[in-house]
Amino acid sequence: MTVETNLPVDQEYIRSFSTEKGEGQWLADLRLAALEKAEELPLPKPDKTKITNWNFTQFPSHVVTSEPFASLEELPEEVKSLINLEKADKNLYVQRNQTPAYLSISKELAEQGVIFTDIATAVRDHSDLVQKYFMTSVVKPDEHKLTALHAALMNGGAFLYVPKNVEVKEPIQAVYIQDNAEAALFNHVLVVADDNSAVTYVENYVSTVSVENGIVNIVAEVVAGTNAKVVYGAVDNLASGVTTYVNRRGITGRDARIEWALGMMNDGDTISENVTNLIGDGSFADTKQVVVGRGSQSQNFTTKVVHFGKHTEGYILKHGVMKEAAKSIFNGIGKIEHGASKSNAEQESRVLMLSEKARGDANPILLIDEDDVTAGHAASVGRVDPLQLYYLMSRGISQQEAERLIIHGFLAPVVEKMPIEGVKKQLTEVIERKVR
Repeated sequence: MTVETNLPVDQEYIRSFSTEKGEGQWLADLRLAALEKAEELPLPKPDKTKITNWNFTQFPSHVVTSEPFASLEELPEEVKSLINLEKADKNLYVQRNQTPAYLSISKELAEQGVIFTDIATAVRDHSDLVQKYFMTSVVKPDEHKLTALHAALMNGGAFLYVPKNVEVKEPIQAVYIQDNAEAALFNHVLVVADDNSAVTYVENYVSTVSVENGIVNIVAEVVAGTNAKVVYGAVDNLASGVTTYVNRRGITGRDARIEWALGMMNDGDTISENVTNLIGDGSFADTKQVVVGRGSQSQNFTTKVVHFGKHTEGYILKHGVMKEAAKSIFNGIGKIEHGASKSNAEQESRVLMLSEKARGDANPILLIDEDDVTAGHAASVGRVDPLQLYYLMSRGISQQEAERLIIHGFLAPVVEKMPIEGVKKQLTEVIERKVR
């Protein structure tokens, strides 16, 4: 069964949009084919979450014109707090709605061949390189309606390429700001780490205005070559009126590593897919995810590590807190394919519910098609321990403050293991705001 799309754009609009952007014919053709598929492909079917009535297609404008920032001093205060102003002039990209608003990359990295720019510029200036990886092997346009819509309507994002044998020592950061309530964001992030390279990429999504019936469709593709290492950090903090689909996915070469540090702090309905395909022998994936839900939002988080290569290792650690009437599904999937001998799949999901109407569901899943492997999982869903609450309140602490301390203690095992100090700090600040 398919859902009628009734997009506010047509083939002629997409063709004109691509021409205005100066894109190559390959991307124009990809967009047009994806738009056609979007009309017939079904929505994804996240486990235990009905999304057929969610708004993924109706938006007032595909492009909102925004002014770039002349300097970092013009950034909103809530955005300034996300970046290190002392180092931000080195490797930072800021996008305002769909407009590239600020970009800097150090001279040292540029001389080493590192490319860091907005996705539209990358398509024009590095067309062959982008075409090689863009929605070809990591995420494909024809997976379902939302990937097809993304490919057809992409209007923002970033491209990061690290050449062979180059180690980027300082984190590279991107901040995506939504400060126009009518801005529909179809953001594509492409990170490619060639053989024997290393990079840390950190991104923030932040709404600085109230939004009603907003749409954000994010796809991030990470390619880690032989013996490459990519650390990918993200803190998503979009407004309650934004319906978000986010798909962050990576593939690994031999002995490669991808580490995810994700803070899912959106206030609106959200579907999140985070998948790592361990293709090369000896490759490694580690995903750490923190979620705080509040209000009446509904969220579904699927984290999956698929082992194809021998001697591969995959770890998933997720902690979530549900407040008020928020509902969240946590699906953790470790899959070991036939032939991936000597592999190890481990996962842990824990959910804490703070009110009678809050709902959390943790579903650990192991799919094993090979004998000579190790695997394990742990999951728990529960409410605040009344004895802990009583103990704190008996020492003169208010109930609200006692709950705040319990929440921080519950999330600390994940937050403290975040491999990026900036992400750790930002997560702590966002969690504090949500808790209070």
